[in-house]
Amino acid sequence: MSIILDNPIWNALTTGSKIHAEGNDCVRFMQRDKGQFVGFRTYRDEEWQDLEEWFSVGDPIILFTPGDVAIPSTWKVMFQRPISQMVFDGKVLPEALDSPRAVPLTEANVPEMISLTRLTNPGPFFSKTIELGRYEGIFQDGRLAAMSGQRLNPSPFVEVSAVCTHPDFLGKGFGAELIRNQIQYILEEGKTPFLHVYPDNYGAIRLYERMGFKLRREMRVYFLEKA
Repeated sequence: MSIILDNPIWNALTTGSKIHAEGNDCVRFMQRDKGQFVGFRTYRDEEWQDLEEWFSVGDPIILFTPGDVAIPSTWKVMFQRPISQMVFDGKVLPEALDSPRAVPLTEANVPEMISLTRLTNPGPFFSKTIELGRYEGIFQDGRLAAMSGQRLNPSPFVEVSAVCTHPDFLGKGFGAELIRNQIQYILEEGKTPFLHVYPDNYGAIRLYERMGFKLRREMRVYFLEKA
């Protein structure tokens, strides 16, 4: 079943995240005010041609692939690099805090969420990204200090995403609390948490391993713009 995660965007946009998707039976893309993800069934030339009809010059897209793929000349590669895919091993759920600090985030918090993600760069975040999953945050001194949420949902998996902490509030255990909550929410739905992290983000990887995530495989992320 984990082969679903070899093509996580396509499988998300055709299953658990399909309400956030547009496209056809061969290529699908996330609604632009929620994300830049594009999923292909097979990466055939015809699928790329279909995609071009929906995008204008300069429009960005993001791919998660299990390896290198051939990019047509109609798309400019802005950035590509390996990315690690980790899956919760389902053995031990970390204990909850006696005094939890996380609270639900709403549309009223979106400006603060966009500001925090721009500062910490956990991945693109847009005006409607909050609709993708259950977002929570921790506030300190009236400021959004940390947040996390859910993004791709290639059923029966759910991606933990946007895990970030403001530099002024590092070392307080906010990330661990938020990740633990997301694990619990996803497990309660009968699904399996997974996530993506750059392999040189050693601190984050150590935290994820401590929270019960294991490396599944190395993927590749592409950031493209229509040429």
